[in-house]
Amino acid sequence: MDHNRRPRNFRKPEDANRQAEGYNPLCGDQITLYLAVADDKIADVGFQAQGCAISKASASMMTESVKGLSLEDAEKVFKEFRSMITLEDFDPDVLG
Repeated sequence: MDHNRRPRNFRKPEDANRQAEGYNPLCGDQITLYLAVADDKIADVGFQAQGCAISKASASMMTESVKGLSLEDAEKVFKEFRSMITLEDFDPDVLG
């Protein structure tokens, strides 16, 4: 619940040079993810969201887990996270 009440990285970084948007038509949740990428690493990350507590907290936790990672490693984390939330097999060691 703490990540919902006090989400980490709930902002648009000033030096963001990548952006992605997501929308869930079933519940109406919306998220915009911002990355500041330098030398193939995520130097900073932020997000803006409208939605339920679970989506906001999940986005907050995801930004904490990918900050400082290479793009390749962040992609691995994303794939494992997606597998976990869609009830597919996943590697918990990748998620930390």
